[in-house]
Order: sequence, then C-alpha cells, then structure tokens
Amino acid sequence: MSVTYDDSVGVEVSSDSFWEVGNYKRTVKRIDDGHRLCSDLMNCLHERARIEKAYAQQLTEWARRWRQLVDKGPQYGTVEKAWMAFMSEAERVSELHLEVKASLMNDDFEKIKNWQKEAFHKQMMGGFKETKEAEDGFRKAQKPWAKKLKEVEAAKKAHHAACKEEKLAISREANSKADPSLNPEQLKKLQDKIEKCKQDVLKTKDKYEKSLKELDQGTPQYMENMEQVFEQCQQFEEKRLRFFREVLLEVQKHLDLSNVTGYKAVYHDLEQSIRAADAVEDLRWFRANHGPGMAMNWPQFEEWSADLNRTLSRREKKKATDGVTLTGINQTGDQSLPNKPSSVSSYEKTQSYPTDWSDDESNNPFSSTDANGDSNPFDDDATSGTEVRVRALYDYEGQEHDELSFKAGDELTKMEDEDEQGWCKGRLDNGQVGLYPANYVEAIQ
Repeated sequence: MSVTYDDSVGVEVSSDSFWEVGNYKRTVKRIDDGHRLCSDLMNCLHERARIEKAYAQQLTEWARRWRQLVDKGPQYGTVEKAWMAFMSEAERVSELHLEVKASLMNDDFEKIKNWQKEAFHKQMMGGFKETKEAEDGFRKAQKPWAKKLKEVEAAKKAHHAACKEEKLAISREANSKADPSLNPEQLKKLQDKIEKCKQDVLKTKDKYEKSLKELDQGTPQYMENMEQVFEQCQQFEEKRLRFFREVLLEVQKHLDLSNVTGYKAVYHDLEQSIRAADAVEDLRWFRANHGPGMAMNWPQFEEWSADLNRTLSRREKKKATDGVTLTGINQTGDQSLPNKPSSVSSYEKTQSYPTDWSDDESNNPFSSTDANGDSNPFDDDATSGTEVRVRALYDYEGQEHDELSFKAGDELTKMEDEDEQGWCKGRLDNGQVGLYPANYVEAIQ
C-alpha cells in the first residue's frame, strides 16, 4: 500500500485507488508521457533510417567491389552475366532501401513531429498547457470532497482518542479498588473521569458519523466531476493512441518491400539472368575466342626487297587465302557471344596476347616461354649472344610496339645476331629493347 500526500489538502493517501486524494496525478503524468513517447518514436524511426542508409551504402560498395573483381576474374560468357546480375540486384535494392530511409524521415518522422507540436503546447514557465489544464481540473473536482475527507479523518482521530482515554480511565478505576490506601474521594474522582470519557466518546462518535455521512453525500458529485475530467484526459490520450497506430501502419508499409512492385521485379530479373546462363554457349564462345576456333596466320614464303623503307615481317603480311591482317585477326567459328575485351584471368586482363608465336625458340624473336603467351621477349635484358655496338646508317621509325626508332648516326647495342628475316634485337642507350632492320646499321670499328 502506497502512502502519499496531496499538497493542496494535506490528506493521507492510504490506497492505490484512483479515487484517493492525489492519485489522479498518474493520469496527468500520462499527458507528459505522451509527449515523450512521440519523441521516442521519432528517435526510433531516425535510428532505423540510419540503418537503412548504412545498409544501402554497404550494398553499393559491395556491388562496386565485386563487379570489378568478377570483371577482372577468369569467369566469362553467360555465367559471368549471371554472376554480375547479383551486383545489379544489390544496386537496385540499395536504391529501394534509400527510398525507405527517405520515407521514414520525410514522411513518418515529420508527421510525428508536426503532430506533437500541434497536440502539446509548451508554457513559458515550463510544462505543457494540456498538463496544467488536467491538473487544475482534477484539483477543482477533488477539493470539496477532499476537504470533507479531511474533516472525517479529524473526527475519526478524535473519536479514537476518546475511546482510548475511556479504556484507560476504566482500567485505572479497576486497579484502584484493589488499593486500600485510596480514600473514597479519590475513588470518586476516578469514577467521574470514566463518566466524562464516556460522554466524550459519544460526542466524538456523533461528530465522526455526521462528518462521514456528509462525505458520503458528497461522494457521487465528486465521482461525477472526477470522471468528467478523466474522460477529457482519455479523449486526449485516445487521439495519441490512434495517431500512433496510423503512423505505425504507414511505417510498416514503407518497410515492407515485399509489396513493392520494383522489389519483386529485382528478383524476377535476377532469376531470369541466372536461368539465361548457358554452359554450352560459353564453351562455344571460349573455343572461338581462345581455342581451336581462333584464326591463325600460318607461315608462308616472304619476298625480301631492299627498296622497301623497312623489311616486312611475318606479322605484317596478309594471308593470301583469307585476307586476314596479322595486326587485326578476324575470328572464325561461332561468334554468337560478344568478344570479351580482356583475357580470361585477372592477371591476363592486364596483359596482351601476342598474335603469333613459333616453336622455333632459338630464331623467332616473338617466341615466349610463358605458357599463357603473356610475356614479352623484350621485357628483359637477357641476351643469347655477344653484344656489339653499332651505328645507324639511316633513319628508322618503329612501326610496331616491339621495334626501335632511331636517327642516322645514333649508336645502339646489338644484342642478338640477324635472324632469317633480316631483323636484329638491340638496345638503345635509354634502355629500350626491341627489333630493328639489320641492314640499317653497321658495326662500330
């Protein structure tokens, strides 16, 4: 049992009932709690909006990073497209979650904020107008009854004190009869005291019953007035509860992506992309672009001409049978899949496949010991013979990335002897290594 006091009337509260003096304060406090709950709900939605934004950013970052990794990786063809579809799904879902974040903040958060501002009016001295009105209403309804209750409590206290005094006087009178030292006059005084106490008991009892009756008569009006103020508080709280329910339903709609058409479309498209993956088609594409289906410039007889500005190499000759140039090979075979601009591994994507090769490692300057055909024979300074200093007789402008350019009179180092096609491997003084026509230079004596 709680024991509190109402400052206005000073009456002790002996139970937890709403009808006890001062217990209306819980109803008044609910108004302040309503304002706080609006703020709590706004904070709740604001935190969820931050989570939605963070998740959207993480999805976008994940999609960006893995799109690059898959693009540079060895996967190819329709399966690569199916894999890439997951990155597209993440980007689209990220946009939807950003929309959720915007809805939570721009619609729901602002709606609660505006409702709170309209429903609760702050006072200059602190607190809310609605709280003060409820407090004043309850005080006014309770004051007459509380005053009578105070009188009842006082009458009860006086009556109980008189009863106690009567009992004490009777006890003293009984004890005096056993005491022979008391004279008749003293005994008479004790008996008179008992009589007086009995009269006080009757008098206080009458007053106690009278005040209690008046309290009972005022109770119906008290209850009516209190219920009237309470119903006003109930109506105010009902508006808040209904508003919260309405807002929470809107929040649920904003969070429920399963009913968003665009969300369903994301996973419908993802499923279609995955189902479109075709192993047979991918294998056919790989055969055409990196296997036996590739075009080949087979070796053929080359005429040598001293009148040409530069000696033709096998790489530049046109194949008489199919007209395919050595620097831009046309693919043969099935071309139904688009040619991936890069190679088939993350490492190879940064390299370039040479367009021809030879099993003749000792004589062919384009030969490579790399199993994937990635390495450039001129990327290192390894030499197969004795290096000799030579001087250019004519100007020469390199036509390929692996050819040197120099002016007449420039000196360079010959690293390998002339091959059967009339080319030498050399190194310029700046460190560049490449091929040059053997008849364009002479040895320095």
